[in-house]
Amino acid sequence: MTPEPKPGLMRISPYVGGKATVAGANRIVKLSSNENPHGASPRAVEAFRAAGDNLALYPDGGAVALTQAIANSENLNADRIMVGSGSDEILSLLCLAYAGPGDEVLHSAHGFLMYAISAKAVGADPIAAPEKDLHADVDALLEAANEKTKLVFLANPNNPTGTLIADSEIRRLREGLPPQALLVIDAAYAEYVEQGDYDPGVALVEERDDVIMTRTFSKIHGLAALRLGWCYGPPAVIDALHRARGPFNTSAPAQAAGTAAIEDTAFVKATREDNATERARVTEALTALGLSVTPSHGNFVLAETGEDGPHSAAKTDEYLQTRGILIRRMDGYGLPGHLRISIGTAEENGLLINALREFLA
Repeated sequence: MTPEPKPGLMRISPYVGGKATVAGANRIVKLSSNENPHGASPRAVEAFRAAGDNLALYPDGGAVALTQAIANSENLNADRIMVGSGSDEILSLLCLAYAGPGDEVLHSAHGFLMYAISAKAVGADPIAAPEKDLHADVDALLEAANEKTKLVFLANPNNPTGTLIADSEIRRLREGLPPQALLVIDAAYAEYVEQGDYDPGVALVEERDDVIMTRTFSKIHGLAALRLGWCYGPPAVIDALHRARGPFNTSAPAQAAGTAAIEDTAFVKATREDNATERARVTEALTALGLSVTPSHGNFVLAETGEDGPHSAAKTDEYLQTRGILIRRMDGYGLPGHLRISIGTAEENGLLINALREFLA
């Protein structure tokens, strides 16, 4: 007999990242993957290069220096932090630790694709709750929750919509969920939020034993190539994740770069300010061109071009590719009439705006 993988794995449609190349283009303007257009902190790059002198040695399995740097930067308890190979790994480990066949993993309809993929990988059933105006709908999530619900993934801000829900709504969600369900607040884009009363989840994690927050170094820190993330949670949950992870799940160069990156607060501040300026510029320009743009709290915008007609999302994407400009179609997220556009440098955003102006004329 031919060995067969577990049934849950065969239900997975593999994740497809943002397009990175296009044939015949002299220059690529990559606005498809929500990367930091300014790269990484020079201090992080220097630390990464220095780590190359010790590639024959195993990394610190506990990522102690990086964990402490995160704790110092975010004013958190280091014992409640775990570092992972991107927040993706942490999401997968949470499913491995808390869900399996017969269980359900709940998320909002247009949430990050890895939620459903991670659930299926362990044999659990992903359940998508309807959204309201592209915002997570707490009432819909609560209605979908039941005795089978083991995990609830909530991205805040959400990818790909860029929308945010208030802390009071997240608290209402947690209060209404069944007691066996672990609430996972995915705050990958937390550093880009300018709303004064925003809490990425820290307060709720410290108040309860059934909430965990995940974060990433792939966005504002510009370390997407190194696959580095972290989470902050109750001691019992962190203990379970440590037992589930590999003994050396993050590399020494990644740990060194991450430590330097999170300590370079000036780079983070400059990146956040530039993103806010350029996000407002892109939003205003696209709106002036007649596109509907969802107000975003991330380093991207979601623009609605329509599913049909000469200026549909597909045709807009095809035209931009002829100009070497890569954005992300949202068919896989159930939004076939929308495009997600990462915020690039001022020059890149100008090229995007000019190309769209010509196409939509």
